[in-house]
Amino acid sequence: MKKNSAVLVLWLVSSLSFAQTKYWIFFKDKPLSASDWVSSQTLQNRAQQGLAVRDETDWPLNAAYLQTLQSQNIQIENSSRWLNAVSARLTQPQLNELKTAHFIKEIRPLDGQFYVATTTRPAKRSMLAPVMTQVQAEVFQKAGLSGKGVVIGVIDAGFYEATRNAALKPLFDREAILNKRDYVNPAHFSQFFSASESFSDFHGTEVMTAIAGNDQTEGVQYGLATDAQFYLARTDHGLREWRGEEDNWIAAMEWMDSLGVRLINTSLGYAKGFSNPLENYEPTQMNGQTSAISKAAQIAVDKKGILLVVSAGNEGDDPTWQIISTPADAQGVLAIGATNQKLWNKIGYSSVGPEFLPYLKPNVSCFSLYGTSLSAPVITGFAACLMQANPKLTNKEISSIIEKSAHLYPYGNNYVGYGVPLASRALALVQKSDSVLIRTREIRVKGPSYALKINELGGDVFSVFHKKNATHVLAQEAVRPREGQLLFKRRSNETHTTIDLKTEVIELIWE
Repeated sequence: MKKNSAVLVLWLVSSLSFAQTKYWIFFKDKPLSASDWVSSQTLQNRAQQGLAVRDETDWPLNAAYLQTLQSQNIQIENSSRWLNAVSARLTQPQLNELKTAHFIKEIRPLDGQFYVATTTRPAKRSMLAPVMTQVQAEVFQKAGLSGKGVVIGVIDAGFYEATRNAALKPLFDREAILNKRDYVNPAHFSQFFSASESFSDFHGTEVMTAIAGNDQTEGVQYGLATDAQFYLARTDHGLREWRGEEDNWIAAMEWMDSLGVRLINTSLGYAKGFSNPLENYEPTQMNGQTSAISKAAQIAVDKKGILLVVSAGNEGDDPTWQIISTPADAQGVLAIGATNQKLWNKIGYSSVGPEFLPYLKPNVSCFSLYGTSLSAPVITGFAACLMQANPKLTNKEISSIIEKSAHLYPYGNNYVGYGVPLASRALALVQKSDSVLIRTREIRVKGPSYALKINELGGDVFSVFHKKNATHVLAQEAVRPREGQLLFKRRSNETHTTIDLKTEVIELIWE
């Protein structure tokens, strides 16, 4: 897949546009037959990536419940195993009838970031989407940082119905879209926001929402750069996969450079899946030097002073690929992976950095349930706030600050990079303050095992990365304390272990 998002992410735009009639329908249970577990091949793939946990989120939905909905003329738009729910547009009579069904746990209106809003929310209260809380968006809010005065370029697949998206309405109200270009179909320009040529034409709208979305009616903030301005470019067509789209991408980059744009988001990636298989890349070509767009990306960073934020890719669960796509492989770009929400380790689909690269990829990561296409825009908004805080910072200085503000720094790895950037740390770095320091410790371990005392910490589970060297992960796991200790046994070929205690990062070095 070259658009770095999952199909289910299409919920984002449609739910924002029709928040009053579209609902989550949560089921009470699932069938518990062993045959309903994921395949052995899938479990093997997860084990190879250190994702040994399997639970009820892997089971399919109850077919009988789905049939019941269909018999009531309810058209299911999408379904989620993870949430044990479906989305559908309901009439009032359908809604009333479902509320009494024995298999329904709950029915709620859904909004565009999969954050379920309550219907009795107090007036003037603004809520943050989950990822906004993760990166400490409230710190930027308190400092008055919202990307004001910053111009952002977005290169993507399409911006269909962006003008009708409730979360983007403030952008259009203040005429924040400075200009736009359609490199795929120039004749389409007059209908840039109003006509769709493929399902992918929603993609750029979703990305924009994750950069700057702020639904003032529902009171939910989805992006950090709510006061930025934008140039938009459509370079990718969903019905055809070909290398010519990379030419479009380069043309858009040069156009934005000519306008003086310093910050560009591109949630596109190219690896395999081209219409002509002969155009597919090989994994070994994800070296930052092979593809034309990686070369252009490096020029943009080194010679044009552009901070380029790119989605790392969604091939982490694909055993035939797994690694990042291009142009995320370019050394100078800020490649963004995706984490789980509670444990800030790699979510399954997020692509990993190739071990043959002499530099770290991805650079950082943050939570996104449905693709790195929506994690990269979050960090784009993060960067915009830093650029507002100090406009004199260079693109490379901002990249460095974002990396150093991440929760695992300096113990990065090829699963999540340096981890999740935190606004409090980033601002301290911008202000050259020591008020927010990252607590780190290195412990050299002699012998096959180690017990780490954590009596003073809260939390019942912690994220651990087992590594074959300083950066390359053998496996990640969630570890629970026993009697106030975390117990570790050295694995075969393991030389380093990163322990994320949230308040502190500990690096075990096995001797």
